[in-house]
Amino acid sequence: MTRYILGRLLSLLFVLLMVSMITFSLMHAVPGGPFDEEKQPLPPTAKANIMRKYGLDQPYWVQYTKYMWNVVHLDFGIPYQQPTTTVTALISSNWQITAQVGLMTILFAFSTGITLGIVAAYNQNSWIDNVVTFTAMLGITLPNFVVGSLLIFIFAVRLDWVPMGGWGDGSCLAGRYFCSDWVLPVIAYALTPMTVIARYTRASVLDVIRSDFVRTARAKGLSERIVMTRHVLRNALIPMVTVLGPIIPDLITGSIFIESIFRIPGLGKYFVTSTFNRDYPMIMAIALLIALLWGLVYLLTDIMYTLVDPRVRLGSEGGR
Repeated sequence: MTRYILGRLLSLLFVLLMVSMITFSLMHAVPGGPFDEEKQPLPPTAKANIMRKYGLDQPYWVQYTKYMWNVVHLDFGIPYQQPTTTVTALISSNWQITAQVGLMTILFAFSTGITLGIVAAYNQNSWIDNVVTFTAMLGITLPNFVVGSLLIFIFAVRLDWVPMGGWGDGSCLAGRYFCSDWVLPVIAYALTPMTVIARYTRASVLDVIRSDFVRTARAKGLSERIVMTRHVLRNALIPMVTVLGPIIPDLITGSIFIESIFRIPGLGKYFVTSTFNRDYPMIMAIALLIALLWGLVYLLTDIMYTLVDPRVRLGSEGGR
């Protein structure tokens, strides 16, 4: 196990290197630059000084080498949008809020989705199953910005139960552990992953329920609770690990639509603004951050396989 994890971490370093090379090449291949005269008219002398300050007057391979050398020392540069701070500080300050929204969304989506999937599977072809299936189809079809707009119109405008947007505007209900600011963005953000989880949970549980070992457990006289917890859920979670794992990086890296609609000062908005503004340090840092999260999640997914199914072995002893 230890050798396998070390090998995966080394391969992750190689992936990050390739991602950095591809991202660096693509962002310089796109026409335009961060200090183009069309966007920001500057005297030739001032523009030359700025280009020299950020090293943009040097050959691409020199820029890339210097940037990666700084990254090794955890220096991701200075964002062109806010030159008074650093990329690390900007991402850290904004990602805290994005991570809060993402973690609450994960908790809500996973708990609700798994519960709905189990209930639908145990009530197959009933009205409960039909409602869950219809909700799942609706959640997958509707974009989260449409859901967010509907929630604002109904619960904030018409009913006036919760704020229309913002973050930490003094609407906390139970100290700092719950705020009404969280309700609408979390529900809007969680609807799509929740419905995906519900569908996969339903299909997985139905597949396990029909298995011979479940029928044997019931024939032995075991209670339905024991059959459910010891046999059905444990085996149903095995194929779901692959599906559920990749959802996590998408949720904790932010959504430009949700953060814009609900005026959340998170990291999601920089995903788009950095591209339009040709903010090279921010683009590189965000790309490396997403690649790192994906790599770690897939590693944790493989480790989770060994926890939910002891038959799975990682590494050279019959790994996946």
